[in-house]
Amino acid sequence: MLPILGGIVFFVALFGITWLVADSMTNHSSTVQDIGRRTFVVGRVSDIAKSVAANGPVLYPDLRDSSGTRSIVIDHTGDNEALGWQVYYAYPADRSAQCLVTQIEKSRTFSDCEGRSITVDQLKLPDDVRPIVENRTTLLIDMRAAAP
Repeated sequence: MLPILGGIVFFVALFGITWLVADSMTNHSSTVQDIGRRTFVVGRVSDIAKSVAANGPVLYPDLRDSSGTRSIVIDHTGDNEALGWQVYYAYPADRSAQCLVTQIEKSRTFSDCEGRSITVDQLKLPDDVRPIVENRTTLLIDMRAAAP
C-alpha cells in the first residue's frame, strides 16, 4: 500500500510543479504587437522593370489583410532599372479606399469603381508604403511609415 500512496503523491507533486511553472510563464508573457515582415520582396529590378515596360504597372492585392484597401500598384519609369520606382494605392487620389481600380490589360490605364478611365499617376500616393531598391538588384516594398 505504501508504494501506491508514494506514486500518487509523486504524480500530485509533479502536476503541482507543472501547473506552477505554466502559471508563472503565462503571467510574465508579453503581447507581440508587430508580427510578420515589414517589407515585401517583389523580385529582381531588371525582371520587374521589363514586366512593367511590356505590361504596365503591377497591381498587388492587399499585403496586410483581406479588406483590399491596402492594395498597391508598383510602377517604373525611365531607363535606369534601379531608379524611377513608385508605389500607389490601388484607388484614385480623388476617391476613398473603397473605390478600388482594375487594370486595363497590358496598359498604364485603370478603371475605377465608377467606370472612369484613369492613368497610373492619378492613383493615390501612399504615405506609409514606399519602394526600396536593395543593392541595385532587388525591389522591396517597405510597409512601414514614411522615411524621415
